[in-house]
Amino acid sequence: MSSFRTFSFSILALALALFSAAAPQASADASHARIIRLSLVEGDVRFTRDVHGDPLTSDKAAWEGATLNLPIRQGYVLATDHGRAEVEFENGAMAFLAENTVLEFYDLSLEDGAKTTRLVLRQGTASFYVHPSSADYFSVTGGDFTVEADGRAGFRLDNFDDGSAVKVVKGRVSVLRKKETSALGKGQSLSMRAGDQSVKIERLPDSDDFDRWVSGREEAVVTATTAAQQYVSSPYYTSGFGDLYTYGSFYPVGGYGNCWRPYGVGFGWSPFDSGGWFMDSGFGWSFIGSQPWGWLPYHYGGWIFEPGLGWLWSPGLGFGLGFNGFVPFRPVTGVFLRSKSGLLGLVPAHPLDARGKEPINLRKGIFPVTSGAVSTRAMAASNESWKVMKAPPRDALAVSAVRAAAAPARVSRTLLAGTAGGRVVTLDRNSSIAYDAREHRFVNTTNEPANAAKSGDKAGTAPAGRLLGEPVARGGVAAGQNAATPRVPGVPAAGRAMSSPAPARAANAPAPARAMTPPPAPRSSVGGASAGSGRFEPSGRGGGASSAPSAPHSAPAAAAHPSGGRPH
Repeated sequence: MSSFRTFSFSILALALALFSAAAPQASADASHARIIRLSLVEGDVRFTRDVHGDPLTSDKAAWEGATLNLPIRQGYVLATDHGRAEVEFENGAMAFLAENTVLEFYDLSLEDGAKTTRLVLRQGTASFYVHPSSADYFSVTGGDFTVEADGRAGFRLDNFDDGSAVKVVKGRVSVLRKKETSALGKGQSLSMRAGDQSVKIERLPDSDDFDRWVSGREEAVVTATTAAQQYVSSPYYTSGFGDLYTYGSFYPVGGYGNCWRPYGVGFGWSPFDSGGWFMDSGFGWSFIGSQPWGWLPYHYGGWIFEPGLGWLWSPGLGFGLGFNGFVPFRPVTGVFLRSKSGLLGLVPAHPLDARGKEPINLRKGIFPVTSGAVSTRAMAASNESWKVMKAPPRDALAVSAVRAAAAPARVSRTLLAGTAGGRVVTLDRNSSIAYDAREHRFVNTTNEPANAAKSGDKAGTAPAGRLLGEPVARGGVAAGQNAATPRVPGVPAAGRAMSSPAPARAANAPAPARAMTPPPAPRSSVGGASAGSGRFEPSGRGGGASSAPSAPHSAPAAAAHPSGGRPH
C-alpha cells in the first residue's frame, strides 16, 4: 500500500509539473535561443559577446575572463591564451580548444526541437566530438572550408595563417569548399593552403599532446555521464550529469525520484553558498556555480528540503519525458521576492512551483539579498508579506563571477607541408618571423637590408629576409644559407630553406582574414524558418565569402529576452 501511495504521488507530481511547465517551454522553443556550458577552464581563457566581424581586430570587443560553468549563447566568442577550454553541448557533444585558439559561436538556434550549431574557428586548433540527432545540424568553419557532421563523429580542425587542415578520428564528416564537397572517414585528413583551391587528402599524422588531452577528457566525461544515467536518464539532455556523479550522491526521495547532494557539505549547507552572479542582456541575472558540478543544479530542475539531509537538487520533469525534444534553461533555480517593507530575498525554486505564485520553499526561509550578494543564511519569512518578482533589479547584485580582461593577441602559426601537417610554428608578437600574405609563407625580418626586396642577392647569397617552408638542398642546408640566421621554434635547421626574396610585411601586422561565414544550414531560409523546415536561419546569415557575419549578434539576445520567450 505504501509503494502504491508513493507511485500515485509521483504520477500526480508529474502531471502538475507538466501542466505548469508546458506553456513557458513552448515559448522558449519560439525564441530560437540556446544556452550551452563552458565545462572546463585550464589557464587563461577569455570571452567576448556580440562582436561584429573579426573579434581579434575589433576595437569594440569587450573581453572578460571566462569562468567555469559560464553560460554561452549565440554571439559569444571564446579565446584561449596559455590555456585550454572545453565546451559541453546539450546532448553531450563537446568542443575542445587548444592554446591560442579563438572559437566563435556563430549560430546556436532551435526550431521545433532541431538544434542548429554553426561555429567559426577564427584561429588555432580545436577538436570536436559530435552526436547530433537526425534533425540537428552541426558545422565548423575554419578559414578555407567548412566541416559538417551529420552523425556521431570526432574531428580536429587547425586554422592557421597559411592554411587549414581537418583530421577525422572517428565517424565521418563532409568538407565543403565553395561548390565542392569531400567525404572523409575515420583515419583521414584533408589540408588546404590559403589561396590555393587544391586539397591534399592523407592518412592521419601521429597524435600530439593536445590529441591525447582531448581523448582523456572525452573518455572521462562519457564514462561519468553513462554512470549517472542509472539515476537520472534523459534522451534530450546530458550536459553536466557526469559532474554530479563525480562530485556527489543521489538519494531516492518519495514523489521526486532520485535527488542529488554534493559531497562534503553539512546539514546547514545552502544551495547558493558557492558561486557568483553574471549579467547578460539575453537572459538577465544568472548564477554561476564555482564548483565543477555547478551547472545543472543552478539552471534546471529545482530544490527540495529533506529532513535529515537538508537541501537536495531534483532534476524535475523535463529530463524524464522532455517537451519537443528540449529541456528549458533557467538563469537561476531560484525565485526572487520583495517584501512590502522593501526587503529583497531569494528562495530556492521547488520542482512544483507555479509561475508567479508564492514559492513552495518559502516556508523553509528566505535568503536575504544585501550589499549586492545573496546571504548564505536563511531568515524566517513569516513576519513579512512577499511578492514574487519576474527578475531582480539590475543593480541588486554586484558580486560578479567574471572580470574585465585584456584582448587576446593574434598568434601567427603555419602548417608544415607533408605528413608533418600536425606540427606548427608558433610565433609570438615579439618574433622576427612574419607571415607574408602575398607569398603565403613566413619570412625572417631580422636585420633585413632596406633595399633587399628590390636588389635581391647580388653576391649569390640569400638576403636576411628569407622565406620559410621551401624544400631544402641535400644535406639540409640550402645554398647561401647564413649560419647566423635565428632558429624558428619548432622547426629544425634543415627545414628552413631559402628562396628568392619577397616583400615582407611588419612582424606584428595581422594576417588578412579569409572567408569566415558558414554556409546556411540545410533547408533553412534567410530571415526566418522556412515552412516545415524545422530549421532557423538568423536574419542576414546566408552563405557567402565575406569575412564577417553581416547581421549583428544582438538579434538572438533580443529574442531570448523574457518579453520574447525564454532561452533554453
